[in-house]
Amino acid sequence: MTRPSERLSLIADIGGTNARFALCAPDAAARDEIVLACNDFAGPAEAASAYLDRTSPKGHPKVGAFAVASPVTGDTIDMTNHPWTFSVETVREQLGFETLQIINDFSAIALAIPHLGPNDRRPVGTGRAEPDTPVAVLGPGTGLGVSGLVPCGGDWHVLATEGGHVTMAPFTDRESAILTVLRQNGHVSAEHVISGPGLVNLYRAICVLEGRPPEPGITPETVTERGERSKRSGEFKVCREALDTFCAMLGTVAADLCLSLGARGGVYIAGGIVPKLGKTFTDSHFRTRFQTKGRFSDYLNAVPTFVITHPLPAFVGLAALLRKSSAL
Repeated sequence: MTRPSERLSLIADIGGTNARFALCAPDAAARDEIVLACNDFAGPAEAASAYLDRTSPKGHPKVGAFAVASPVTGDTIDMTNHPWTFSVETVREQLGFETLQIINDFSAIALAIPHLGPNDRRPVGTGRAEPDTPVAVLGPGTGLGVSGLVPCGGDWHVLATEGGHVTMAPFTDRESAILTVLRQNGHVSAEHVISGPGLVNLYRAICVLEGRPPEPGITPETVTERGERSKRSGEFKVCREALDTFCAMLGTVAADLCLSLGARGGVYIAGGIVPKLGKTFTDSHFRTRFQTKGRFSDYLNAVPTFVITHPLPAFVGLAALLRKSSAL
């Protein structure tokens, strides 16, 4: 019989494209990670069962904690950027769990912040975190996740938000023109331009402004790769502008979030895109845009911004959640 101290829990980070699963033991890092394509399964229970079949852990996990790219407001979860709709209680029963906690994916990343070391983040620009002040977290992937941490009685309270869907504001005349093109199809949220699909939206809008036809079927990866290679000339000029605009607009949204939360404890960028950009992001207009805010430029100049480089921050946050709830 497995002793309580040896019990494993199942944790998962479920986005609009992939579902990452791992096993988690008390006071230990996640292990046996496997990435599964969401489109290969009818729902999270089927994906989790496939993971458990592959890993065959000693003693079936009885506790689960999943992070999902979706609002979590009750038992029914309707994924924002994927067709899955499911009941938390039904999934718990299907997997034979005693308990199953489901939180927003960026809430999980926010919970990881106090547990990240210096090697798990890369500073972009200057600034120094003020202790016992709020922290902002955001990042583009299939969508744009947004969360935050607020100090509360020696601990942290996580904010579950849908801040990625705020209206995108332009900073320059060129951005106004780009958003005018995109608004022809309706509301333009921050996620509509600061995400993987958003990179393609920016590319297509710039093509309209440049009077050139967009390449059919172009992907976010292609826009990024071509944008990094271009020097603002030649055939990849539009991709370069799309990537530059993406980084600058992320600076706008990050600054607005920082001001809204009073996040003098720092702003952390996560997600599946920015950590891969490396020097391209560091050298972009992100930080300049972040701290260019009129009378509040000095305020923002003092706030540090970081890119989270830990490969699985949501797992760190989920493990912290389980420890806190004494579920492990």
